[in-house]
Amino acid sequence: MLELKNLYKTFNAGTVNEKLAIENLSLTLEDGDFVTVIGSNGSGKSTMLNLIAGVFVPDSGTIMLNDHNITYLPEHKRAKYLGRVFQDPMMGTAATMGIEENLALANRRGMPRGLRTGISHQEREFFKEKLAAFDLGLETRLSTKIGLLSGGQRQAITLLMASLQKPDLLLLDEHTAALDPKTAEKVLQLTNEIVQEDNLTTLMVTHNMKNAIEYGNRLIMMDSGRIVVDIKGEEKKGLTVQDLLQKFEIDNDAMLLSD
Repeated sequence: MLELKNLYKTFNAGTVNEKLAIENLSLTLEDGDFVTVIGSNGSGKSTMLNLIAGVFVPDSGTIMLNDHNITYLPEHKRAKYLGRVFQDPMMGTAATMGIEENLALANRRGMPRGLRTGISHQEREFFKEKLAAFDLGLETRLSTKIGLLSGGQRQAITLLMASLQKPDLLLLDEHTAALDPKTAEKVLQLTNEIVQEDNLTTLMVTHNMKNAIEYGNRLIMMDSGRIVVDIKGEEKKGLTVQDLLQKFEIDNDAMLLSD
């Protein structure tokens, strides 16, 4: 499904601010894997996701997705293969457009453009059905501008938009970090339901060790641009936060221990 092989990425090379962000990183995801990614600030978590998404180009190494080499494929051309939800609820949606308009754009991604305008009755009913499952009352507010919604509501819609076309790979970059704990838990539950229902191969970056343990079938921990812990299957099911702290010495990063 996804193979990262010997990736390197350095920022500000040749200057006093040179930073080796990713060092000889290799990782293989199987079809349907739900992998949580943890690590302290600057460990390379988001840089890895940005390399996969095409925001950054690696200095060396290869990125394979479904046996296609996408290492140097432009970001906009990878969009048809990837779904992505960002940390900032303001990203990923058009604030001045309605809920149904945003969903229609996501639902038609990659389809031929014709002369037809507007949203069909069939599409609208489909959106209502999907939104009703969220239990946030959004199915009755299809014409509401996205910018008027709360952060949690907006993030739930962004999650739906990212998964409507069942992407080859779903990237979640700390997508609950800006939400209050109750809303974050709701969005995580929705995330898990969508991933399981559609069997989506998923990479979820998080600062929350408890969430990293609770969700997904595999957990990796990064440090200094490398993978230092990789746990899956039965071993992951029995994990505790204390187990992880013992496996890898962490510099008392308070965010890693957040609830």
